[in-house]
Formats: sequence, C-alpha cells, structure tokens
Amino acid sequence: MTYKKRIASLVLFDSFIVMISIYLSNFILVPTSSPFTHVLIVSSVVLLVSHHFFAYIYKLYKRVWKYSSMNELYAIVMAVTFSVIITGLAQTFMIQDVYFRTLTITWMMHILLIGGSRFSWRMYRDTYMKHKKDRKRTFIIGAGSAGTMIARQLKQNNEAKLDPIGFIDDDLRKHQLEIFGVPVLGSVSEIEELIHEQKIEHIVIAIPSLNRQRLNQIFQECSKTDVKTQILPRMEDLLLGTVEVNQFRDVGVEDLLGREPVELDIDGIADYISNKTVLVTGAGGSIGSEICRQISRFTPKELILLGHGENSIYTIELELRRKLPDLKITTEISDIQDRKKMFEIMAHRTPHVVFHAAAHKHVPLMERNPEEAVKNNIIGTKNVAEAADAAHVNTVVMISTDKAVNPTSVMGATKRIAEMVIQHMDLISKTRFVAVRFGNVLGSRGSVIPLFKQQIKNGGPVTVTHPDMVRYFMTIPEASRLVLQAGALAEGGEVFVLDMGEPVKIIDLAKNLIKLSGFNEEDIPIVFTGMRAGEKMYEELLSKEERHTEQVHPMIYRGKTPQVNIHIIDELIEKFQCETTEWLRARVLDIANFRVSQLKAYRAAK
Repeated sequence: MTYKKRIASLVLFDSFIVMISIYLSNFILVPTSSPFTHVLIVSSVVLLVSHHFFAYIYKLYKRVWKYSSMNELYAIVMAVTFSVIITGLAQTFMIQDVYFRTLTITWMMHILLIGGSRFSWRMYRDTYMKHKKDRKRTFIIGAGSAGTMIARQLKQNNEAKLDPIGFIDDDLRKHQLEIFGVPVLGSVSEIEELIHEQKIEHIVIAIPSLNRQRLNQIFQECSKTDVKTQILPRMEDLLLGTVEVNQFRDVGVEDLLGREPVELDIDGIADYISNKTVLVTGAGGSIGSEICRQISRFTPKELILLGHGENSIYTIELELRRKLPDLKITTEISDIQDRKKMFEIMAHRTPHVVFHAAAHKHVPLMERNPEEAVKNNIIGTKNVAEAADAAHVNTVVMISTDKAVNPTSVMGATKRIAEMVIQHMDLISKTRFVAVRFGNVLGSRGSVIPLFKQQIKNGGPVTVTHPDMVRYFMTIPEASRLVLQAGALAEGGEVFVLDMGEPVKIIDLAKNLIKLSGFNEEDIPIVFTGMRAGEKMYEELLSKEERHTEQVHPMIYRGKTPQVNIHIIDELIEKFQCETTEWLRARVLDIANFRVSQLKAYRAAK
C-alpha cells in the first residue's frame, strides 16, 4: 500500500471510530434521546476535527504499528485526551455546560477503539505470522537492555533466523522471570547443562559493557559445547550506523585478549600531528599502514608513505585516497638501507615527525640471514635517524619489539641495537628520538594468527612449538594508537613500553582459534614441533636495568635508559660484511646484551 493510500485509510477508519465513540456514549447514557441534536452534532464535528489535528501533532499516521510499544500508547492517549478537552470547551462555549459523563465514556471508548485497532495488528502478527520452522533455538547471554532489545527484535522480525528461547544472566533477581515472553533460565556457569536441556543451536552474547576478561570466561563456558557463539557488533559500528544491533558477528581472537580498549589523549596527539608533515617508513607493512590510518584521523598537513615494496605502498595509498580525498599524500619508493636516498628525502620533504616502522621482524629468517637483519634493522635505522637529524626533524619514533629485551635471537638483538642507535642520536641531536616497544601483534603479516588460520583452513594440523610457550599480544589498531600516544609523550631518549596485558599461552590461542573456526581438536589436531633457533619460552618487556616504576599513561611505561657505547656498534657496521655468519650472529647478541658493568670494563680496556 502506498503512503497516501495508507494515510487515507487510517483517516477514514479513525473518523468512523470517533463518530461511533461519541454517539455510542450518548446512547449508553440516554438511550431515548435523539442522536441529531444540535449540541451532539457540533460536538461530534469538533471531536473529529480535533482528533485529526492532534493525530497529526503526535504523528499517529506515521508510526509503524507492527513495532508499537508504550510510546505509541502514550501518543494515542495524549491525542484522544486533547481532542476530548477541546470538545468540552466547545460545549461550554455553546451551552455554558459540559456533558462530563458523555465525554468521559467517549474518552474511554475512543482510546479503547483507536488503541485496539492499532495494537490488534501487532498481536495478530506476533501470534499468527511467525514462521519458526527454520529458526534456530537461541540463548541470549545478558538480560539487560541490549539483550532484551535483541529478544524483542528477533520476536518481531519474521525474517529472523534465530528464535530466542531463553536468557542467561548471573543476576539471581532475574531468574524465573520472563522478558517479552522469554524466560531467564539460569547463570553462565549453567550454560552447558541448559544448552543440552533446551536443545539450543545458537548463542548470542549481548552485554556491551562486558570486559574482555569476562568475555573470555563466558566464551570458554560456551565452547564446552559445539553450539555456534556470536556477539553484538562493536559499539563504534553501531554508532556509525554501519551495522544493526541484530547483525551479530563471530567472536574473534581479539575479543578474548583480556584487555580493554585504548583510551587516547586526543589533544596531545593532535598537537604534534595536526597540520604537520608526517613521514612513515615501512608504510606498507601491517603496523606501518595502520599507523598511517591512525595519523590520517588527525588531519596532517602532508602524509609521506615511504616503503620498499611498491605494491604495499600502492595499496595503502589507494585506501587512504579513497577514504580521505582531501588529505595530501606523497609516496616514496625507497629502501632505508640507501643512505643517500634517505638524506635526500628528509631534506626535500622536511617532515615534522617520523615514524620508523620499517624492519625485518621474522625470527627464523633472520637467524639464517643475520647480515640482512644488520643491514635493515641497524644500518637502515642509523640512516633514517641521521637523515632526520640533518633535516632538523622534530620527533622520531622508532617501533621496537619485546624481543629486544635480553635477546636470544638475531632479530631481537638487531632491534635492541637499533634502540641503542636511537638513544645515542637523542644525546647528540636537537631532534627528539624515542623507541616504542611492544609484543606480538594479532593479524600482522607473518604472525602466528594468520599461520594458524591457514593451517585450520587446510584441515590441520595446527603447529605449536612448545605447550608452555607464552607471548604478549595486542591488536594492530591498539599498537598503532599507542605508538602515536607515545610520540606525544616523548621528551627524548626514552624507551616506551606498552602495557600488553596478561601473556597468553600459544596453545590456548590455537585452541580458541580452532573453536572459533567451528571445529574441535579431533577435527584439527595440535602438533608440537619444538622450539626454533633464537626463540624464548616467554618474552619480557623490560630488562632488570631498564625497570622503572613511572607510568606516563594508563597503558604506557617509560623504561630507564641504560648507557650506550656507539663505538661498538660502529665497529660492528664496519666489520660485518667481512666476517662469517656465525661471528656476526654471536657479535650482535653480545652487543645487544651488553651491561653497564661490561661497558665500564670495555672503556678501561680501550
């Protein structure tokens, strides 16, 4: 039915109800009276006109009545009440009297008939138009406002594929109660038993305020069964309108990290990025590209994307130009090992801030190719740092890793030496140099998550090096936001350490991924392959000499800066191409693990 036809039908129908109400009320009170008295005719006309006027004011003809609720009932009561009041005033003007009893009965019948006509459609639809044949029996975890809203929408939506059978909630006061006809059946600890009892086929977690540690606990209870578990969309997606509340998503590994979203000091970041020229090395990588996305939110004057791989730089450039057509973006295809090119780019572009994210990061590959780790992670960092100093850059932020702490791998050792280079440059330069250290990043290229997903996709097995191995994890956006925050906090020479939350067992991560993919360990077995060269059983974020109690942000710590001897690093750079792989591997580990006591002995010997 078209909009105009719908309005016309409702107006005619309401007109009939208005006339029935006033004449029937008069007949009930005075059965023998004539229905065509002057007062009654005028009163009915006034009531009819008033009704349509207030129906327009309260938008009774624009409401979707299949979703009618208390708001719609309130609108009906108000429209009818004001209509009757206007009619009473008209009677006072005509006969200096008011037919109170007639108008009271008219008011009640008017509400009953108008409200009944509207709500009867919803009752009919809810009772007889449900197609529950193919709908999955569903538990909703959380009987709060979000959970009840979902239950209501699922019950009202004929197209929904889920049928809410019951709520699960730890609030004992809600147990045995019903909300929209859906009972609250028990607590989270009873999920496994209730699922079997109610023959549940689907679970929706509907608690937006849930912290991730609690979400992990609930998911572990749900994963004791084979029932598919989903969660509400992210709040930012709901607020942006990109998804609806009933468009549930699968639980992701990032939801189970047991850590809370990062709160940023927006003003502090904006001060050193907004309307400034910003250069990002390794801009096509997982971390570098996300840093570019985060920077773009703060409207820099120019964003320079520097990277060695043309395809990855092209990809992030295309994405940013599509999302932010007004942002000035410049691309530079260059290798940070090219010292001359680094100086040329810095001198020509004169960036205000440099984020140095370019690095070799794969532990096993760098063990086999230590000379490449030295060239990229140490010499490349030295080139970027010295070029930034020559171009009078304000701030340089280097991305480091927890593997730089007491390193046992070439990759970790070269990143620690890169930190030393940055710390030394801060001592001799007017540019502020800082390093930001964090652990594994979920979903970054070459990380364990994409590997596990591919192994699961191939039917297994999932390979884990050791059952007791643990790692710190955070998401790419989290890490990138905190890198920007650390840049705002920089005074110079610091090694900032991001709060990575609690370390996660790799085997638990593998088990969760298998469950999240809809399998169990019988379908996808886990195989232990043994620790690889350079790997540690667990990672650290600060060494003993670097530990500092000062927390400069709720999720950022400032490490103490140990003394650095740049001459040892210079000697390494001079000799590394003339020495064997074994010598090089041993030498970078020695330098990276240099202690203050050793430094004093080294100086005395010189």
